[in-house]
Amino acid sequence: MPQDPNAALEIAVLVAPHFNVSATTSFVDPFRVANYLSGSARFSWSYLSQAGGAVESSSGLVVQTGALRDYPAKETPWLALVSTSWSPERHGSSLLSARLVRWAQGGAIIGGLDTGGIVLARAGLLKGKSATVHYEHIDAFIELAPETSVTETLFVVEDGVFTCCGGTAATDIALRLLRSAAGESIANAAARYLFHHDVRDEDHSQNPKGFEPMGYVTPSPVRAAIDMMEAHLEAPLTIPDISARLGLSQRHLGRLFRRYVRKSPVAYYRDIRLDRARGLVTQTELRLSEIAAAAGFNSQAHFTRAYHQRFGLAPSADRVQGRVPFEFRAWPMHQPGLKSAGSA
Repeated sequence: MPQDPNAALEIAVLVAPHFNVSATTSFVDPFRVANYLSGSARFSWSYLSQAGGAVESSSGLVVQTGALRDYPAKETPWLALVSTSWSPERHGSSLLSARLVRWAQGGAIIGGLDTGGIVLARAGLLKGKSATVHYEHIDAFIELAPETSVTETLFVVEDGVFTCCGGTAATDIALRLLRSAAGESIANAAARYLFHHDVRDEDHSQNPKGFEPMGYVTPSPVRAAIDMMEAHLEAPLTIPDISARLGLSQRHLGRLFRRYVRKSPVAYYRDIRLDRARGLVTQTELRLSEIAAAAGFNSQAHFTRAYHQRFGLAPSADRVQGRVPFEFRAWPMHQPGLKSAGSA
C-alpha cells in the first residue's frame, strides 16, 4: 500500500471473454463511489484484455477494453484484477503472466475474481499460498493448483495477493481494500451508499450451512441428507445408510425428497455426483476414468451412460463443447432441447 494518502491509485482490470460483469463492477463500484463522495479522482481504472477491443461478458453485455500489450510496460498499477469465468486456463498467456509477476514484484496488489485465481496460480503467484475461486470451480482448482491450499471462503488475502469467489463478495473485498487505502470513514460511507451494510470477512463461507437466502423451503431431514451426500461424493453412501443415520425409514425419506426436491434420493445423489464430474471434465485434463472414480462410479461405462443421460452428450464430447461458453451455461445442466431466455 502506498504511504501517501493523496497518491493517485490506478486499477488495471483484466477481463476475458465471458467474464462475469456483475462481479467485476461490484469490485470497481466502491472506488467509483469513493471518488464521488470525496469529490476527488483519487482512484482510476482501465479495462484491459489480451487483444483489446470489445469483450462480451457472460450476460451478453459488451465492454470496450484496451490491449494489454499497449499498457505502458514501465508502469505498475496500484492494483491489478484478473476477472475470468469459464475456461480460465485459456486466458493465462505468457504476456499476462509476465506482467502480473512484474507488477507483483513492483509492489502492486494482485487479485483474481471468480476463476481468476486459476490464472494467478498458472502465473506462479499462488504457490504455497491459500486461495479461492467460485465454488462451482473448487474441485477443478484443487486439481489445477496442487501447490495452493484451496478454501471455500468468500475471499483470501495473503502477501499482497487476493482471490475472491465473485458475486457480491467482490464488494466485500473491495471495501476492505478501500479502507486500507483511503481510511475507515470513506470506506464506511461507500458501503452505506451501496447499501452494503454487512461487510463480510474472509472467513465467511461461500455456502454457509444452516442458512437459506430466501428462507428454509425444505425440512431439516432433507437438508441433512443432502449434506451427507455432498460430503460423500467419491465414496457414496447407500440410501438405507443415510436413512438410518437420520433415524428415518427409507420410504419416508423418499417421500420427503419427492415432495421438496422433486426427485428421489437416488436420482438426486446421482445428479450431484455427475455435476461434480462435469466440472472436472470441462475444467481439467484428468483422465475420464479418474473423474468417474472421483464422482463415485466404479464403472466408466456406467459413468458415461449416466453422464450422457443427464447432460445430453458423452464426457469426451463435453470436454470439447463444454469449454465453449454458450447461452444456457448458467443452467445447472445441459438438457437436450432446453433454451435459455436469451437464446430464443
